[in-house]
Amino acid sequence: MRIFLAGANGTIGRRLIPLLVAAGHVVTGTTRSAAKVEEIRGLGGEAVVVDAFDAAALRDVVLRARPEVVIHQLTDLPDVFDPARLREVLTSNSRLRIEGTANLVAAAQAAGARRLIAQSLAFAYADGPEPHAETDAIASAEGDTPSAITARGVRALEKAVLNAPGIDGIVLRYGRLYGPGTWNTPNARAPLHVDAAAHATLLAVTRGSPGVYNIAEDDGAVTVDKARRELGFDPAFRLAN
Repeated sequence: MRIFLAGANGTIGRRLIPLLVAAGHVVTGTTRSAAKVEEIRGLGGEAVVVDAFDAAALRDVVLRARPEVVIHQLTDLPDVFDPARLREVLTSNSRLRIEGTANLVAAAQAAGARRLIAQSLAFAYADGPEPHAETDAIASAEGDTPSAITARGVRALEKAVLNAPGIDGIVLRYGRLYGPGTWNTPNARAPLHVDAAAHATLLAVTRGSPGVYNIAEDDGAVTVDKARRELGFDPAFRLAN
């Protein structure tokens, strides 16, 4: 299957490409930096340099890739977490979720992709009884708090993906990632190892009905029963290396 992976050299993308290739898929992956092209190629994918904010350029590269499935792993996060820059980082990342997602959805539709899989957050729910199910409300997007900034991006991303005409939209609400290239520890609330996140994404390429899935470990914050049942998700999955 031909797959277009937006954000191929991100934390999840680097773990996902080898899984996709091993499963027999042909992967075209994006990066904003020409310096990272060889990294994508080394993992087994074809690389294209494009900025998701450039709608015309993004459309062109997606059309050339002719994907059956588009995977959205776009983020705008620094390699090292700096609490002093939290608001700036969240604002930038939220903008990418809003504008970049809209551009990617339009490109996927133009290319005739049949499925669009996008990363979201399992820790953006509004306060309420736990564990949170996929039907629970996302936090309020009103105001300028970190939670509201994040919620605006999450809400826009999920709406764009789930309501795209002609495409089966799947939203994977990942827990707080830990493992190689991440900020968190396994002790974080709603934790998720990056390898398990990548594997869940691989599973969603061929499994699952359109909709939302919580992807996290069983610590009581969210329920992952739907992902286990429909995707075959296993939070204990780890890559061999």
